[in-house]
Amino acid sequence: MSDPRRDTPRTDQVLADPRLEAAASRFGRAVVKRAVTAALERCRAGEIDAAQVVPAALTALPAYPTSLRPVINATGVVVHTNLGRAPLSEAAREALQVASGPTDVELDLATGRRGRRGAAALSALAAAVPDAGAVHLVNNGAAALALVTSALATRRTVVIARGELVEIGDGFRIPELIESAGATIREVGTTNRVRPADYAEAIDDRTAFVLKVHPSNFRVEGFTASVSIAELATLPVPVVADLGSGLLAPQPRLPDEPDAATALRAGADLVTASGDKLLGGPQCGLLLGDADLVERLRRFPLARALRVDKLTLAALEATLTGPPTPVAAALASSPDELLRRAERIAEALVEHGATAARSTAVVGGGGAPGVQLDSAAVAVPAEFALPLRSLDPAVVGHVERGRLMLDLIAVPADLDDAVVEAVRQVAKGG
Repeated sequence: MSDPRRDTPRTDQVLADPRLEAAASRFGRAVVKRAVTAALERCRAGEIDAAQVVPAALTALPAYPTSLRPVINATGVVVHTNLGRAPLSEAAREALQVASGPTDVELDLATGRRGRRGAAALSALAAAVPDAGAVHLVNNGAAALALVTSALATRRTVVIARGELVEIGDGFRIPELIESAGATIREVGTTNRVRPADYAEAIDDRTAFVLKVHPSNFRVEGFTASVSIAELATLPVPVVADLGSGLLAPQPRLPDEPDAATALRAGADLVTASGDKLLGGPQCGLLLGDADLVERLRRFPLARALRVDKLTLAALEATLTGPPTPVAAALASSPDELLRRAERIAEALVEHGATAARSTAVVGGGGAPGVQLDSAAVAVPAEFALPLRSLDPAVVGHVERGRLMLDLIAVPADLDDAVVEAVRQVAKGG
């Protein structure tokens, strides 16, 4: 009986296989070599023969050059933070491909001289919010507020309603962010009620600005009172409105969600918001408002540390100038059409216990708290949840009353067949 160790090929011989050389150009030689080493160990142990080493190594390679995996978002949460918030449009994805190589991000090709960084993206943002005197971009929404505070309020005071001292997720809190930038917070009002006089009495010569924070991830109801931006704009200091969700203009399906255009027209001097929520673009922080203030922020030294990269600029420009984003499409979806899609999917999966039902979705991502969106879902056995998450792409739903609900509001119609095939695969045990 032959010793399998004698038949095991050398590592360099295996790596020279054209299929593995092609894999190395995609994943890198180190990743491929680890897979080959593991396959050779199996060969030495007699688990596979020499002819199976290359196929075994290829099978062990990851599906993608990144550990991130694609997901079909059937959770019923349109902007799901754990799934990367807003999915990008096809236009934005194509823009990322262009931007991934050398580009003219800071070069004027006509003159051969240095050009304004991100000029087209900034112009697109300015065109989308014509009420803004100027616009600027940083790398996320929290960074936008940090830059405003650092540039305008270091060793000064920021006045904010006590009920707007919010926590924005993962333990990060607005008051701590402001204080980390060197400002002092002056709280006014109570948790549930604040009046114009509270702000007026708090303002003195150390006040840098009044901050109006939209409580985007919770609601306070009952005996409440707040002060509008229009009322705050009568005060003798700038008003900064942190809107969070990145809605640029009113959205009919979200009538109570504040938007940048309305805030600026009401008198806000600066608006800060995120680009990867209701705007439907890449992660970035938007700064919109008074031209002099925006220029002051743009030239502040910290702005360099918060600068967005060329990928963000490209994706944001395409988001603003291109077709409706997936988030916009989800918000514009018809509940009746979603139900028809759910019924078609359920019919294809009837042998696996699938049924269609109307459902309730939410915006998510810290936007429109408490707002329920009429939707539709396909209900399948709850035990399908983990196997569906293990597929490629993973299918993520939510369990409700003992059934796994696959909500369709954030699932593009062209992925309906993929959902059907995923459920069939899981139902058949593979």
